[in-house]
Amino acid sequence: MYIATGTSTLLRRASSHASSSSSTASAAGKRLFNSLSNNPISNLNRGGGNFGSGVSQYCRSFSVFRSVPRWSHGDWKSPMSLTSQIRTTSIADSSTLLHRKIATMASENAFKGIFTSLPKPGGGEFGKYYSLPALNDPRIDKLPYSIRILLESAIRNCDGFQVTKEDVEKIIDWKNTSPKLVEIPFKPARVLLQDFTGVPAVVDLACMRDAMNKIGSDSNKINPLVPVDLVIDHSVQVDVARSENAVQANMELEFQRNKERFAFLKWGSTAFHNMLVVPPGSGIVHQVNLEYLGRVVFNTDGVLYPDSVVGTDSHTTMIDGLGVAGWGVGGIEAEAAMLGQPMSMVLPGVVGFKLSGKLPNGVTATDLVLTVTQMLRKHGVVGKFVEFYGEGVGKISLADRATIANMSPEYGATMGFFPVDHVTLQYLKLTGRSDETVAMIEGYLRANRMFVDYNEPQQERVYSSYLELDLADVEPCVSGPKRPHDRVPLKEMKSDWHSCLDSKVGFKGFAVPKEAQEKVAKFSFHGEPAELKHGSVVIAAITSCTNTSNPSVMLGAGLVAKKACELGLQVKPWVKTSLAPGSGVVTKYLQQSGLQKYFNQQGFNIVGYGCTTCIGNSGELDESVGTAISENDIVAAAVLSGNRNFEGRVHPLTRANYLASPPLVVAYALAGTVDIDFGTEPIGVGKDGKDVYFKDIWPSTEEVAEVVQSSVLPDMFKSTYEVITKGNPMWNQLSLPTSKLYSWDPSSTYIHEPPYFKNMTMDPPGPHGVKDAYCLLNFGDSITTDHISPAGSIHKDSPAAKFLNERGVDRKDFNSYGSRRGNDEIMARGTFANIRIVNKLLNGEVGPKTVHIPTGEKLYVFDAAMRYKSARQDTVILAGAEYGSGSSRDWAAKGPMLLGVKAVIAKSFERIHRSNLVGMGIVPLCFKSGEDADTLGLTGHERYNIDLPTNISEIRPGQDVTVRTDNGKQFTCTVRFDTEVELAYFNHGGILPYVIRQLSKQ
Repeated sequence: MYIATGTSTLLRRASSHASSSSSTASAAGKRLFNSLSNNPISNLNRGGGNFGSGVSQYCRSFSVFRSVPRWSHGDWKSPMSLTSQIRTTSIADSSTLLHRKIATMASENAFKGIFTSLPKPGGGEFGKYYSLPALNDPRIDKLPYSIRILLESAIRNCDGFQVTKEDVEKIIDWKNTSPKLVEIPFKPARVLLQDFTGVPAVVDLACMRDAMNKIGSDSNKINPLVPVDLVIDHSVQVDVARSENAVQANMELEFQRNKERFAFLKWGSTAFHNMLVVPPGSGIVHQVNLEYLGRVVFNTDGVLYPDSVVGTDSHTTMIDGLGVAGWGVGGIEAEAAMLGQPMSMVLPGVVGFKLSGKLPNGVTATDLVLTVTQMLRKHGVVGKFVEFYGEGVGKISLADRATIANMSPEYGATMGFFPVDHVTLQYLKLTGRSDETVAMIEGYLRANRMFVDYNEPQQERVYSSYLELDLADVEPCVSGPKRPHDRVPLKEMKSDWHSCLDSKVGFKGFAVPKEAQEKVAKFSFHGEPAELKHGSVVIAAITSCTNTSNPSVMLGAGLVAKKACELGLQVKPWVKTSLAPGSGVVTKYLQQSGLQKYFNQQGFNIVGYGCTTCIGNSGELDESVGTAISENDIVAAAVLSGNRNFEGRVHPLTRANYLASPPLVVAYALAGTVDIDFGTEPIGVGKDGKDVYFKDIWPSTEEVAEVVQSSVLPDMFKSTYEVITKGNPMWNQLSLPTSKLYSWDPSSTYIHEPPYFKNMTMDPPGPHGVKDAYCLLNFGDSITTDHISPAGSIHKDSPAAKFLNERGVDRKDFNSYGSRRGNDEIMARGTFANIRIVNKLLNGEVGPKTVHIPTGEKLYVFDAAMRYKSARQDTVILAGAEYGSGSSRDWAAKGPMLLGVKAVIAKSFERIHRSNLVGMGIVPLCFKSGEDADTLGLTGHERYNIDLPTNISEIRPGQDVTVRTDNGKQFTCTVRFDTEVELAYFNHGGILPYVIRQLSKQ
């Protein structure tokens, strides 16, 4: 199956056929190109008559999409063992010779001459592959390894239409073409989902099937064409902590809340082909991907090629640590990729990051990644790949690499890539991949010059820019209190904390008056006296894919807990402590090491297998603690081993949130405050009455290495993943319908049919400008997707809470926004509902409200938006830099669309969020360099007109447009449609309507 890549792209690719060296092909291509050129827009849009049929046939004839196999998870050591399923579409109407000739053309890969065999050392062959060295092009040897993966994909998929020789040449000439921001197509091998993003994706697929029915087409065309793995890991909350029964208790509550969602996902795994759902309680998606799903090299029907993946969670980049090219995309983009849509991307620049030296004693991978994050964020890597190289890379473990790769979104890069080397191969063997599989991976990557051997002289590669870090310079640190890249050296933490108390409200400030900074809130905790101060730790969570996959920091934290127990230190009972491993493997090695019992003694009992606190599923604080914080206006702290610490994300009552390594999480929990200098002040008093200092409980690098060596064993991975798809009793008891079309329940508050396609016809709406629009919200810098579409708890006074109350849902059953992403009515009400959001229209007031400009009333954002919509008045949003940073959250684009937002005008956008806005038909505009709303004198009280051509052929990626206001101001912005494909999406009102119209023609 093939879905056209957009009007302009189709013309360009058809034109390339017109210049083919084959006279027959040339004639065919010219005839098609001439037909398209006569009336390209209307013909492509209608798809009717003989010509429409011809275009449809042309698209289908060039379908050489190879579906990656759904491999047996039972034979988990051999992910390449199943025969691939090749999806091809026969020519349904061969009435003209033109179609036959084009189909013949498509079957010939322009690079078939470099298709060669990879022999096995003992005889026979592993398979065949497209050999990059066989091109005999010296430019390839200087390409970054990450770009070589894009090159191999383009060569293997070069059908002359979806991917052309011109595209291949662009990638080979990367050094010269990447600065020009050229567009290339890319076909990932697979798609990865988690349940927060997976539920809306499956909702959309189900809704698309209904839409296909309504327009008289075949609903079965809506099916993933590439393997889709969905891991349920985002739903478990820390309701029960400090209990031996916490895992079971939290899972029971998880199923009570999410039974309907889980049953829907289970239905999806049977209704759609090529979709595997990994049940709750199995682990965090990225750790499961690293330890189990990652193939590194595919062998599909004897064809070898690199693994690649796009995922609907921004931390999909964790797999880059394994040498697999992977990154996050919006749920909307992922859905199109599932349905065979080639991804259009700008050929990225690559930052070469050289590592040298060795980490000092006692310094963790978390300290390293927070240092790297700060360096790269300062360097500026948005939209780029980062590739790590140098002798220092060989000195860090695979788990450390995965930790660094995981936080690519925090430093802004598309990918943080570590090419495969001997360390990678050792990890593959540790995690149970078979010897033959590892030999095939090494043989293929060496033969295709994608393997790094640090024992051999290194070929110098060219990068767009360069950075270097001596690992010996890394020191213990944390990041916070509100952003991942605000790194604080541990030795400066106390002074930095006091600076934050003094400073005005902002990313590094709380504006607590001097006279209030020593306030003590005394209260009773379960009958015992307790007290809180500014900086008191109330949540200490070992959580998140970033760190729970890393044995050195997990076991290091266990050693801290052990030493503290032995010295007589104990975490205060009012600190909510939790341990949420990323897979069952962690539990096995914590038990093997004997350290889990010390975790338990300090209150870090295992609470479940999922993201928990890192995504805001921290559960409620004890009522007495919450009351003490609220009534005394305490700036309470959370310390977590996560990757995100934006305001309002971790817990509504923790205004200061610090990212730290798991061992530091335990240390801060023991100290009970972030207002401490670990170098000079004692953590507590031991059982012998003497002060205990940080150095007394901190393990050496050698101690950690010794326990890792003796405790992390290959059989642990094998036994964990042999049973991963068998589920658990609660999952297995879920009943589900057998229909391929979903029966929507109008009374459901979890799963609701979205309104995207209600009035859809085969004719696309075409491009639209914006006329007399009001400003719904006026933002400053760093508005995140957590601000736009929160994932955490539903506030009791919010429009979403009102909606649920009206439908008889008790407050205790509200669940989170993340868990209700299958219901558009709740998610629209939750858009811009973050309690810490700052909207300039409110003149300093913080919270999820805005000013309804025509009346001057202060309303919840949803209520104001509905008033504008009912009056048929467009709205726009003004924003500063990095708009949409944070998690790749499709509802951050869907929500504004449902609120009636037509355009966002910002200084800059986060990569995924910008593309998601386009995917929902919202126009992203950038102020010109040096300008923003403030410099232009915009208050948000104006009405805005955005002049866009009404003919899609008159719009070009990155062109300038004029914005006019009703008070006479006029300024120029850049339209951030970055590719021709995005223009096609915009023409159709969004990516999903575009896909439906294209599929219906086939």
